[in-house]
Parts: sequence; C-alpha cells; structure tokens
Amino acid sequence: MKLCLVCPAVFAILLLSHAGIHAQEIPDYDLGGASKPKPDMSFRKEDQYKRVHQSALRFILRGELDKTEAFLDQYLAAHPGDAETLYMLGILHGQRDNIAKAEDFMKRALAAGLPEGRLIAGPREVMKTLRDTDLFERLIEKHRGRSFRRIVHGPMVGNVTDTSASFWVRTADPSEVVVHVREILPVDQGGLAPDGPRSSTAVATADEDFTAVAEVTGLKPNTEYNYAISIDGEPAAFAMKRHRFRTFAPQGEASKFKIAFGGGAGYVPENERMWDTIGSFDPRAILLLGDNVYIDDPESVVMQQYTYQRRQSRPEWRKLTARTPVFTIWDDHDFSTNDSWGGADIDVPFWKKDWVFPIFRQNWANPGYGGGDAQPGCWYSFQIGDVDFIMLDCRYYRTAPKGKDRSMLGAVQKKWLKEQLADAKGTFKFLCSSVPWDFRTKGDSKDTWNGYKQEHEEILTFIEDQKIEGVLLMSADRHRSDCWKIERENGYGLYEFNSSRLTNQHVHPTMEKAGAIFSYNKLQSFGLVTFDTTVDDPQVKYEVVNINGEKPHSITVKRSELAFD
Repeated sequence: MKLCLVCPAVFAILLLSHAGIHAQEIPDYDLGGASKPKPDMSFRKEDQYKRVHQSALRFILRGELDKTEAFLDQYLAAHPGDAETLYMLGILHGQRDNIAKAEDFMKRALAAGLPEGRLIAGPREVMKTLRDTDLFERLIEKHRGRSFRRIVHGPMVGNVTDTSASFWVRTADPSEVVVHVREILPVDQGGLAPDGPRSSTAVATADEDFTAVAEVTGLKPNTEYNYAISIDGEPAAFAMKRHRFRTFAPQGEASKFKIAFGGGAGYVPENERMWDTIGSFDPRAILLLGDNVYIDDPESVVMQQYTYQRRQSRPEWRKLTARTPVFTIWDDHDFSTNDSWGGADIDVPFWKKDWVFPIFRQNWANPGYGGGDAQPGCWYSFQIGDVDFIMLDCRYYRTAPKGKDRSMLGAVQKKWLKEQLADAKGTFKFLCSSVPWDFRTKGDSKDTWNGYKQEHEEILTFIEDQKIEGVLLMSADRHRSDCWKIERENGYGLYEFNSSRLTNQHVHPTMEKAGAIFSYNKLQSFGLVTFDTTVDDPQVKYEVVNINGEKPHSITVKRSELAFD
C-alpha cells in the first residue's frame, strides 16, 4: 500500500520539501467529527524521555535548526553519551548538508549503543543526505551479508493460530522474503524434523516501508517450531535458541497456558529491560492494548515511522518478539493525540485512512485490521484453545463524548462485536479495550467508557440478554495495574484486568479508595494471565508483575463466578 504524501482531498497538502525536509504548515482541512490533533510543540526535557527527541525531530521538520541544536547540545551536556541525542544531532546536521559533522555524530551514536538499523531504516526521508556517506555504505554492505544480519527490524512473530503463524520483518532494500519453518524434535530424535520445512514468501517494498509479512500454514497444533528467513534467495540458517515459537492449542480444546498484556510503552532506554522480564515468564502471547509507542502526531508520516522504528531496533524487543506472538490494538497516543476521537467517517480526516491506518498495518502482523481498506480499523478476534479474545478499536470511529448519539465503536464495529459475542464458544471470553471499562478508573473523565455509558450498557445488556457466560474484561490506558469488578443487577459481576505502564516513566495514582480490588504503581508492570480450563471449574489467574519480576498482587477468577443462575 503506497502512502501518498500529496492528498487531493486536503488541497494537495505538502508536508515535506526536498530542500532538507522542512515541514510546511498544514492548511486547514476537514476534520469531520474528529478532534483536532494537538502535537506537543514544546521542547521536553527531564519529565518524559519518550518525548525529548520527538520534540527535537518536530522542530527539525519545521526547519528550526538553530533552536533545536541549542536544545540538543544542552541535553547532551546533561546526559553525556546519550545515543538518541547523538543520533538526532546527526539528523540535524544532515539537514544542513554538513555531512562530515552529521557522519561524526552518527558514528558517536553507534559507539554509544545505537543499533545500526536506526541508520538504515531511517526514517528514510530524514536520512537522505547521509545515504551516500562512507558510513552508510559500510552499514548497507554489512547488512547484505547473512540473511539475519540483513533484516533491519524483526523477525517478529504474530497471528499465530493452532495451524499457522505469520512473520514480520523490515529489510534494508526491496527484497523477497522467504520464511522456512521446521518442527523441533527431541534431541535423541535429531533436533529437527527430517521432512522438508514449510515455507512462505512475501515481498518487502518501498511502498510498505520495506516491511513484509509471510504466513506459514499447515502446521500442527501445540507444537514447537524453529524458523529461518531467507532474503533474495540466500541460504537460510536455523538459529535454534532464538528463532522458535509454538503453535496454539486446537481451537475449542481445554488447555493450560499464559499470556502477558499491557500498554503504556513509551520509549525509555533504561526501562526497555521490561521486554526481557516478560520473556522470562515465557507467555504464549503478548497483547499490547494501546499507547504502544506514543506517536502523538497523525499529521506527520516521518514522526510515525521514527517512533515505531526506535522501538523495533531495541535488542530486548527483538529478542522477545522473535519467539512470542504479538497481538496489538492502538489507543489515542498511537492513533492521534491525547484523549482524541476519530469521528464516524471512514476517510475524514484524511490522515486516518491515508497515513495512520496503513502505517499501523505496516508495523504489525495482526490477524485482521477491522474491515480492511473498505472499513479500516484495528479490531479483530483470535482464539487460544478454548479462550476467545475480542480486540476492540476505541479510536477510529469514536465520536465526541458530549455529542448526540455518541459512540466509542461505531455502528459497523458494534454489530461485529455482538456477532462475535453471540458466536463465541470459549470457556472464557475476553473483551479487550484500549480504555478502561469501569467508570471509576479515571475520575469523571469522558475518555474511558465513562463517556459512552449508553453504549457500554448496550454491550453489557446484550451479554445478559443472550446469556453469554465466561466474559472477562481487559484494558490499558492508566499508568498502573489494577483489578476491578463491575457489579450487575441482571447478571454476574464482570472482572476487569487493567495494566498500562510497561515502560512509561509517567505514573497515575492508585485507586483502592475508588473501589479497585487492587491497584499498583510503584514500578513499571504488566499483567500475567494464566488459564487452566482442564479442571472441573476452569479458572483464570491475573498477576501483576513488575519490571523486576516481582508479583505484588494477584486474583483468581473461576468459571462458576461468570455464570447466570
């Protein structure tokens, strides 16, 4: 899918000029029913690391180079050797065509630990002036060696089922990507299945920002596999320790497994070890429920690419996602800006369908993306054994919280949700929202389901009218980890597991006084959810796990609690 940088519907908006990449002021455009994006236009310093270099890049794109250089020099003096600051200074001097100085800063950034893929991936628009340097040529040649060194980002496992799996990569050049999968056998049986590997081919193109997703089918349920990736016909080597994954249990079959979930994953180098902590618990999957990277600028393709790529380059992230399937939805900071809504239209404002949606799709390997190009979004469902996960899009079609007939989901997605609930056969059924379900989680804020009470009640009443048992709620958004219970007069109480401080520095107050069963905010944390549907009374256990691997809170919910009398 090609990202058109010139959109006729908005007076041929031109964001990037060839001389440097100085962004032009965007003319007024039709917002439809959406909230107006409000990117942060200030220099951010100590409060949130994730914002510091986004602010610098935003001013570089505006052509305010002197002011940006002064800010970065000051930040570097306070944080000597900060790789991201050195990288941003390299970009800045590249925009001045001071190539020698730009290359020097990039070398210093690499020496400080910046992954090489940051230079190769780009964003390519801001790296144009550096692409002919000796440094860049050496890096490209290095990545044209063995296949796994040529992969700039990834591999990332996604969309695993009981019989298939998808693999996402970003390459250095337009490339043919072939994934080879082989069953892992016990050592005394040879280690790998003797029959030939199953394979799938995809193509990474410039139109897709050099990303590709290959799906391998025909696999066995609940089976461990090793995989290798070949680029443009080069031999593929199987990396036994790192590049392995396990298919899910057969759909509908009782099983034991665990997943990790959370949100609030702003880029903070000192907290990126969270991905290692999650990996140490060996979850069958990880669900990222929004605020996954914190872009906060839907009007800038470059900012979106930059923000995704700095996370994708982290070795901790790459290690985890090379073996743990990732399932994602977005929230406000990935979709637009804080507490935003997209409005009811499919293609108004233009950036929803033209930029935010395709860039999101380029950077993940989800089972689905709403209704595709005809009805874009990030909603979909998937199953692990006899547990259903229904992932919701709470931003694309959201209307103003004070408007008439306001909606969080929009008519099409809400109809789909009811169909999913009616058809779900799982012992447990998780409704996964990027924002909290319980009205008490954020005071009287209208950004949660508290702003859409009528639709909230419509969904919960539907569950009761249809006598749908085993429903649990999952959410993110609040920078802490909570457990809530929504009591119902005409049905069973609905437990909500909420967690959204994976790596964030910023924190929200705990909520025991507001009625939370428990609430934790001392350190970064995620939710670990363990299922056992093989016992007479199936159960699910939710544990809060902090960045150090400690478990300050837990609760176990039994299937018998989620039933009608």
